[in-house]
Amino acid sequence: MKTEIQSKKGLRTILSVSVDKETIQKKMDERLNELQKEVSLKGFRTGKVPTSVIKNQFGKSIYGEVIDKILRETSTKAIEEKKLKVAGQPKIDLKTFGEGKDLNYELQIDSLPDIKLKPFDRYKAIEYKVKIEEKIINEKLKELSIQNKQFEDKKEDEKAILGDQITFDYSATVDGNKFEGSEGKGVQLELGKDLFLKGFDEQLVGVKKNDLKNLDAVLPANHPKKELANKKTKFECKILNIKKAIENKIDDNFAKIMGAKDLKDLKKLIESQISNQYSQALNSITKKEILDQIEKNHELNLPKNLIDQEILIMTKNLKVEEKEKHKINNEKIAKSRIKLGLLLNEYGEKNSLKVTDDEVRAEIQKQIKGMPGQEKMVLDYYQKNPSASQSLKGSIYEEKIINLIKSKIKLEIRNINTKEAEQIIFKFNKPNLDQAITKKTQSPDKNKVKSKKISKK
Repeated sequence: MKTEIQSKKGLRTILSVSVDKETIQKKMDERLNELQKEVSLKGFRTGKVPTSVIKNQFGKSIYGEVIDKILRETSTKAIEEKKLKVAGQPKIDLKTFGEGKDLNYELQIDSLPDIKLKPFDRYKAIEYKVKIEEKIINEKLKELSIQNKQFEDKKEDEKAILGDQITFDYSATVDGNKFEGSEGKGVQLELGKDLFLKGFDEQLVGVKKNDLKNLDAVLPANHPKKELANKKTKFECKILNIKKAIENKIDDNFAKIMGAKDLKDLKKLIESQISNQYSQALNSITKKEILDQIEKNHELNLPKNLIDQEILIMTKNLKVEEKEKHKINNEKIAKSRIKLGLLLNEYGEKNSLKVTDDEVRAEIQKQIKGMPGQEKMVLDYYQKNPSASQSLKGSIYEEKIINLIKSKIKLEIRNINTKEAEQIIFKFNKPNLDQAITKKTQSPDKNKVKSKKISKK
């Protein structure tokens, strides 16, 4: 094998690699001898097929296999020989090849830039510690009480009002005909939430237990049966029971319903959850402050292939016109990501940071504990998706690097209250909020599922 630098411009190097025909023929002979032991052909015993016969039948595919192996081996050797730090996948351009010929190709390599890290004392940031006031905890308690309200039976002669829980059977028809799903038993609704059909709830206001109520409604536009979409429907409802909401007494018993040991424990859990929410948001701000300084304080010549690859990942789900419209901005974002990725990785390597399998498993267990009742789903997800585990490993590695940087820089610890935290978070998010306001807003989801318990994380 012979390797020469054909050209070098910036981070891009083109190597000229040649492999003589004798070496190729030797590899071909070695592969033919290997196949002779394995190949079984009609008229020959296994292991006794002449290599000439094997070459005659499979010569082209064997040559392709051998060349592919030679390309892998020689390209790796060429890169090592020239001591190049490769960024991304090198490109191979075949120039001359074929049986009985020398192999000549060009190897295009984009190298990683040489990085000289700036000292840590150049950076400073603020880390926020939020004090959760008793008032905030009590407000959350009240919210939980409302979300998890209890109901008790109304008297038989009491009429249903908005906020009551009503249980009923129904039979429905469209144009006088029954249809799939036209009957329901023991359906339960909280009047006023409009979770069944639009305008359905208000027609049940005023009914009493054991009443028969006829009412009209329109089936939704997204009905599974297209022929039933937007169809006027008549309902006959048999009222089975009516319950009224009763105010929860916020005490130890309520706390147990919420999954805590007692009220004191519930308050601690609420405080912890609120604190974690603020911490996550504020830590993101601190991290952004640090990363902005790191990016600003380093000039890097970035490999074009990595930028192109990042843009491809960012825009894979966008239409062509969208890609073109945001081309300049996407390139800017891609460059920033690549630059920060290279810099953070350099900090990690210089400080011998590693992520162990135990750390990955511990993080998965942490996620499992944070999703009670869905433990198996989380575990299966990581077991069946190796890329997800790899992505998690990358996140842990990045967090380790950020924590290292925090421990080395001038980090001001600032104690704040929740009001101050809200202001800081709002100011940080305001550019994104302003952008979102210009877009058409979506209506709130009335069917949002609410958590029934406070989980211990």
